[in-house]
Amino acid sequence: MTEYNGKTFGFTSEQLSRLRDLGAKAETLEAQFSGPLMRDANYRQTEQALVTAARSAIKEMLSTGGRPLVEVISETLCELLVSRGLIQVSTPIIMSRARLSRMVLESDPLFYSQVFWLDAKRCLRPMLAPHLYEYMLDLLKLAEGRPFGIFEVGPCFRKESKGSRHASEFTMLNLVEVGLPLDKRLDRLSELVEAILGRLGLKDWRHEEVGSTVYEKTIDIVSCDGLELASCSMGPHPLDEAWGFDGTWLGLGFGLERLAMAAANLDRVSLVSRTLGRIKGIPLKI
Repeated sequence: MTEYNGKTFGFTSEQLSRLRDLGAKAETLEAQFSGPLMRDANYRQTEQALVTAARSAIKEMLSTGGRPLVEVISETLCELLVSRGLIQVSTPIIMSRARLSRMVLESDPLFYSQVFWLDAKRCLRPMLAPHLYEYMLDLLKLAEGRPFGIFEVGPCFRKESKGSRHASEFTMLNLVEVGLPLDKRLDRLSELVEAILGRLGLKDWRHEEVGSTVYEKTIDIVSCDGLELASCSMGPHPLDEAWGFDGTWLGLGFGLERLAMAAANLDRVSLVSRTLGRIKGIPLKI
């Protein structure tokens, strides 16, 4: 028997790539073995089990149907928010540079380097807020002093650095409630977060106050394992002046891929992002 002087062996880079593609959990990927033979035997057994499970899941969907988890979450939360009196809107994916500039982002070279510019005056929207500001202005004139809420769900685009929690194309849910009393905004924030995360079965979360390039200060909603699920900002805010908006507001933005990761206990956004060759995160080339 070969002795390795206490050395342990993890999966090879090729083995890790294959197991990740099949959706192996972090604890599987991080496994250590006393020798290469034991490692390779475990790899073959683990890969076969994952392939069998993937084939079974695909066969079931071919019979019963299936939907991406992000789409299910989107529909679930849209129904929830409309039932609570918020109005859903749908705005263009192409955003003008002039609207984006009102968010006072020119001073942040890093953010601007992440924008997908189509030409000198247009980009793929990196956020939903500029278009929602316009809806806030129009509805404020018609609301006759009554509080109101709007929201949008849709794709956003940023040249994000590669990582397990970021994607260049992602799905945002942004909601804004206008006209809340100043002293009620924090309570309303907790109420909305509780309702939204609770509907998805997510119970353990916390608030974290952080600095923000756009909003100066935000309240982030973080899962128990440190995954940022949402970010909240409030007005009146210095940004309002650029839009000609005068009033109180509460804004809350969720990344739906992050919510899907948390709901399904996944460690990689690639398993729930828009892609080719996968259905519900399951690879088709197995």
